[in-house]
Amino acid sequence: MLELMLCSMVTVLPDYLFRRYVQDKRIGREINLYTVWYELRWGITACLLLTVSLITLIFYFHPSTSNVTAIFRTVTILPESTGRVAEVFVDINSKVKAGQPLFRLDSSQQEAAKEIAQRTIAETIAESTVAQTELVAADGIIQQAQGAYQQALDELATKQELLRTNTVSVREVERLQISADGRKGALDAAIANKQTLETKIATLLPAQKASAEAALAQAQVELDKTTVRAGIAGTVQQFALRAGDVVNTMIRPAGILVPEEAGRGTLIAGFGQIEAQVMKVGMIAEATCIGKPFKIIPMVVVDVQDVIAAGQFRATDQLIDVQQIARPGTLTVFLQPLYPGLLDGVPPGSSCIANAYTNNHERLHAPDIGTGEWIYLHVVDAVALVHAMILRLQAVMLPVQTLVLTGH
Repeated sequence: MLELMLCSMVTVLPDYLFRRYVQDKRIGREINLYTVWYELRWGITACLLLTVSLITLIFYFHPSTSNVTAIFRTVTILPESTGRVAEVFVDINSKVKAGQPLFRLDSSQQEAAKEIAQRTIAETIAESTVAQTELVAADGIIQQAQGAYQQALDELATKQELLRTNTVSVREVERLQISADGRKGALDAAIANKQTLETKIATLLPAQKASAEAALAQAQVELDKTTVRAGIAGTVQQFALRAGDVVNTMIRPAGILVPEEAGRGTLIAGFGQIEAQVMKVGMIAEATCIGKPFKIIPMVVVDVQDVIAAGQFRATDQLIDVQQIARPGTLTVFLQPLYPGLLDGVPPGSSCIANAYTNNHERLHAPDIGTGEWIYLHVVDAVALVHAMILRLQAVMLPVQTLVLTGH
């Protein structure tokens, strides 16, 4: 309507003034309800053509959309394992900080595993103490075996000297030789036993202790998992757990955590696909949100998604017909306020209306620009004012439409 009124000012109105004051035709006589088309046909035709051209020019180079939302992502409150709730620390709509406990699951199994690991460590330490005592005893056994072996060697040497004088029998000497060899074996066994104890103290028992400590650390981790904590600061929503409830990691989450900064710094807009060649990073934009009425928020385009979400494909066991994608998706654009704090007061999830404005300042100052292009780009930049006026009218009418016309 606004474009039609503007176009009529330079088409229908001059045509009427020419008919009225140059041709001396008057409304109600020559220009009446039946002859209005014939008398003003040139102005009406030009007005319609200019209106269509102006609307096309405005909406293409200065796109507008009502698909704008302060989208935010929530964090699901979910333990890493299924369990029964033993204690709840917060309530619905509670403000929590990162790392703050939310609830605790029954931890009897994890505490038992931790107790077993602690006792295993204690057993390993006690076994190491016993092994140290056995090592001292092994030294005594080695000394005893060395003394017995040396005594057997001395007796064997004495009997061998007597054998030369035929004082003792050969059988007696052989018996002493076998006895010395046996005591030598006992000495070797005592030495090997000491080496075994030393290896056990130096390698086996430390390894067993390290394994027990690792089991204790794992048990402590599993025990810590039973206390579910907030991963980020925010507000707890849809949280109705009570002691005795069973929380399932697959089908029954405990609630939702809305981060503090969720949806408070960026607006996500869906523009028509036809504006894909126009939307550029750095474009100036404006938005008005129903959560902050009568306010025009200056924005800037910080990112333009290079894919259309509606064309997303996921492999399934059924062939997908392209015809099933009935709605042509929109071009996702990310908008941020031009100055910090401009989105304060806009609740996350608010619906908004946004305009983006093409700026040809650099092209207009190019040294090789032609006159026709210079005029055309000036027209493109100038008609942005029309869209800005429309957005301000929408900002005024949006609360009226919401509260009065729709009865909400």
